[in-house]
Amino acid sequence: MLIVMKVKVAMLAGALATPIAATTFTPAPSPQDLDGAQRLVSTSFSYRAAGDFSRNGRPVEGPLHELRLPADLVIMKRQVTAAEYARCVDEGACPRVSTSAGAPNLPVVGVSWHDASAYAAWLSRKTGATYRLPTDEEWTFAAAEKSRDEAMPLVDPTDPAQAWIARYETESARDRPTATAAQPGGTFGTNSNGLDDLAGNVWEWTNSCFVRVSLDGVQERTTNSNCGVRVVQGAHRSYMTDFIRDPRSGGCAAGVPPANLGFRLVMEPSQPTVTAAARNIAKLLRRS
Repeated sequence: MLIVMKVKVAMLAGALATPIAATTFTPAPSPQDLDGAQRLVSTSFSYRAAGDFSRNGRPVEGPLHELRLPADLVIMKRQVTAAEYARCVDEGACPRVSTSAGAPNLPVVGVSWHDASAYAAWLSRKTGATYRLPTDEEWTFAAAEKSRDEAMPLVDPTDPAQAWIARYETESARDRPTATAAQPGGTFGTNSNGLDDLAGNVWEWTNSCFVRVSLDGVQERTTNSNCGVRVVQGAHRSYMTDFIRDPRSGGCAAGVPPANLGFRLVMEPSQPTVTAAARNIAKLLRRS
C-alpha cells in the first residue's frame, strides 16, 4: 500500500514539475479583474512634500517636486464600505468601531490608522494579494486635480511669527463640509482617474509618517520622523495621531479637523508564488 501511495505521489509531482520549478510573476490585475479598483499608468506629477519644513530655523513651505511612481498604481475606485469592514470584524481580525449603522454601503468611518491597517492585512490573507494603505505621494498622484497644493502663503521670510500666523489663518479659514455624515458613493464626484469621492467629507489614511525637515544648504535633511502621526488626505492635507478614530476629539495638527476618517487601499503587484498544491506535494514527498 505504501509503495502504491509513493507511486501516486511521484506521478502527481511529475505532472506539476514545471509549475513547481518555474517562478511565475503575475502582473497586477486590470480594473475588470479586480472589483472596485483602477489601474493608473505611472506618469510624472507635481508633489508638494508633506511635513514641517524650515530654513535657517524659520518655517517655509514644503518643496515642490516632479515625481514619477516606480510602477503603475492599482487603487480602489471607492472607499472601503461599512459592510466590507464588518466582515473583517466578524472574523475577529479588525477592531469593532462605531460605523454607519444601518447603512452598510456607505464608507466606513471612525477608523484609526491601526484599524485600516488591520483590514488591509486581513484582506491580503483572504485574497492572497498584498493590500496596503497608499503613501501620500501615491494618494496625490491618484487624486490628480482633486489634490490641493499645500503651499504656505507668501510672507516676510525674515519674520517667523508672520509665517506661523499665516499658516494658522490658512488652516482656520478652510471651508467646513456642509454634510458631516458619510454619504453614498459618488456624492462628491469622480475625478479624471475614475476614482470616487476624493476630497469629499471622508479623509483617507495614508502610510506616510509626519516628518520635520531642514532645507538648509542644498539638501533636504530630516530632523525628525514620527510614525505615531500619519498623513491623512481629503479636502485638504492633515496630520493625525495613528490611534485617533474621531478627528473632532483631537489628534489634528492645527486648523479645521477632518470631518471623518476612512480609507481606500492600493494593491501591490503579485510576488513570485508557489501553488498550494505544489506545497502539499512537497510535504508528502518529505514524509514518504
